[in-house]
Amino acid sequence: MSDPAPPVAPRNPIRRILTGVLIFQLGLGIMLFWGDLQSGFALPGFGPRAPSLTEPIRPGDQTRRFREDRAPAPGQPMPSTDLPDRLTLTSIEAGKSALLEGAIVQGDAERIAKQLDAMLPQLERVYLNSSGGSVQDALALGRHLRDAGLITALREGDICYSACPYLLASGVTREIPETAYVGVHQHYFGQSTLLPAFVAVEDIQRGQGDVMGYLDDMGIDPLVMRHALVTPPDEIYVLLPEELRAYGFIQSAP
Repeated sequence: MSDPAPPVAPRNPIRRILTGVLIFQLGLGIMLFWGDLQSGFALPGFGPRAPSLTEPIRPGDQTRRFREDRAPAPGQPMPSTDLPDRLTLTSIEAGKSALLEGAIVQGDAERIAKQLDAMLPQLERVYLNSSGGSVQDALALGRHLRDAGLITALREGDICYSACPYLLASGVTREIPETAYVGVHQHYFGQSTLLPAFVAVEDIQRGQGDVMGYLDDMGIDPLVMRHALVTPPDEIYVLLPEELRAYGFIQSAP
């Protein structure tokens, strides 16, 4: 008579579930890592996409698709000509004003501050035309503009997106025509998916705190950040003239 077969151990459903979760997390981690390495990679989105930047805005419909390196041209609300890859300062109006245009990249704050100092005390006004960029450099340069007592302004059709509004906020007086565009969205603050989640969250929260404190120092209502915090980095929330007034970008006449 043959020996009875050994009993089969029952399968552990919890172990199977945990294994499945681990495999899913590994797959998601690989996708996020690949997204860091490949520009333009994005996870599938949910819900309707925001309209193109060239679509006109109206109250309640102000969020538009946005990529600093994929600005539609020609057409508003983006300039018809390409902006410089980094901030460029040009003296205009016989030295009384300067045009500051281009993307804000790391190191621009220190470089542009030195150029601005060389234009003082004749310089009175700085015109902005920028799609944004480095938040830290925008805050540092903005404080320098405020210390210098300069006016910030936009021209007809100019844009001031992403981190650029922090430069705009720094002016002792701010001049914004109704045909210019000011927009906000979420910032990266330099975080990477290679960092542990808790480290990335700390960096983001610290960065947001710095921005809100800066806006308050400049006389801007930090509540403008509510639009930025709910608008993804690949979209932009364009502020209406009445919102620019409500948040203090456009000052009331004395």
